[in-house]
Amino acid sequence: MLNIQNAVKTFLKNTPNEHTALNHLNLTLNDGDFVTIVGSNGAGKSTLFQAISGSFWLDEGKILLDETDITFLPEHKRAQTIGRLFQDPMKGTAPGLTIEENLALSYSRSKRGPLFPAINKADSKLFRERLAEFHMGLEDRMKTKMGLLSGGQRQVVTLLMCTLVPPKLLLLDEHTAALDPATAEKVMEITNQIVTRHRLTTMMITHNMTSALNTGNRIVMMDSGAIILDISGKEKEKMDIPELLDLYSAKSKKTFDNDRTLLSK
Repeated sequence: MLNIQNAVKTFLKNTPNEHTALNHLNLTLNDGDFVTIVGSNGAGKSTLFQAISGSFWLDEGKILLDETDITFLPEHKRAQTIGRLFQDPMKGTAPGLTIEENLALSYSRSKRGPLFPAINKADSKLFRERLAEFHMGLEDRMKTKMGLLSGGQRQVVTLLMCTLVPPKLLLLDEHTAALDPATAEKVMEITNQIVTRHRLTTMMITHNMTSALNTGNRIVMMDSGAIILDISGKEKEKMDIPELLDLYSAKSKKTFDNDRTLLSK
């Protein structure tokens, strides 16, 4: 379970460019929740992910993961239990290493602690089996360097790297935004497959409103560093895009403005 209490983060304090990116934000995720997060530019979505993953410390507030206070835990320590995918397919992997070597590094860090450079037969067999489940032929390319893969292939391998040892929390930071529509759909299909299989507690930032409504069990909308809408259950199932945008306008007193937002697939 994730519990964020009264989170505050202000950048460039005491300057003309002072900006409060998180404004007394509160959020609780139960085990197995899959929350999609939407909001206008500058709403605080990526800042929230950075705070959770430890890219910086909060000015105020607490972050609890499975009732453990991680508010001031270093980023590399959090990475042992928090998986994160970025929009850029080049992030999070070593392009000069092979698929197999990248998976081995991630697996050893998550499962054993210190890195073990050797790849044993059992691990190699596991990697091949998991890759084969995606039906992309990656299991036959385990000796291929990551830098030679397409963006979609790389995101799928990175997703597997994050979940070979199921994390306590999976953060998906617009992980399909840089992909073409067909590839993005395939990566989302695999994402849902993995999340469902391991019942992972997951948060996903997206600018695709249709995807936000059709994915997971909750949708959270942010504005000015705070959560203004948190919709789940039958309310979410019945919600359509115009209704969601109307709710946003009613809560924020302004029109949803984001030139990156997609209103359909």
